[in-house]
Amino acid sequence: MQSSVEASKKIAAYRAVDEYVKNNTVIGIGSGSTIVYAVHRLAKRVQDENLDVVCVPTSFQARQLIVEHNLKLGDLDIYPELDCAIDGADEVDNDLNLIKGGGGCLLQEKIVASCAKNLVIVADYTKNSKKLGEQYKKGVPIEVVPMAYVPVMKKIENHFGGSVTLRMATKKAGPVVTDNGNFILDWQFPDKNIDWPAVNQQLLLIPGLIETGLFINMAKKVFFGMLDGNVKEQP
Repeated sequence: MQSSVEASKKIAAYRAVDEYVKNNTVIGIGSGSTIVYAVHRLAKRVQDENLDVVCVPTSFQARQLIVEHNLKLGDLDIYPELDCAIDGADEVDNDLNLIKGGGGCLLQEKIVASCAKNLVIVADYTKNSKKLGEQYKKGVPIEVVPMAYVPVMKKIENHFGGSVTLRMATKKAGPVVTDNGNFILDWQFPDKNIDWPAVNQQLLLIPGLIETGLFINMAKKVFFGMLDGNVKEQP
């Protein structure tokens, strides 16, 4: 039997695809477990409604999902402007600030999202917070050049506080390596009352830091699948 969390992921993903995917559009396809449901729904709609939709992936996982479902695969070289991107999130606050990158795909996810007219987030009820850090306890993912990971860790801790760790792989020896050949740091920030737009800008100035998992002023709409079977929309 499907768990309540999985069921809530599914209803949120289906709602987003039904409301935002139109014929003759180019759609960014995000990464993670919730997006699996979105791709299932998209493939069904393409088949049933004979839609012409091009899908641009944010990761190797997303690319595989697109190919496995016989959807039309595109890339940013050919389609640098997207009508919509549908993606998941690790946490969403009341201001639609997002933490993303728990799965390690934040750089490509942010690039694709930045090319889309609308970034639509699908998530289950456990990702809904008033402030970042209430629900997601693993910190902010940060992608770094491998040679710079120690200096970047020290600079973040010295300037912003908290603690930073190098994300280690679970089925191989050594650190997680992203699709781009980089490392991932996880920053446990010291408190929840943070000016996220300002902090994000300051983090991006650190040499060797490639991208943060903070998605600020990017999401147009968030669909949360709720325990009672309804979908909560934000804003």
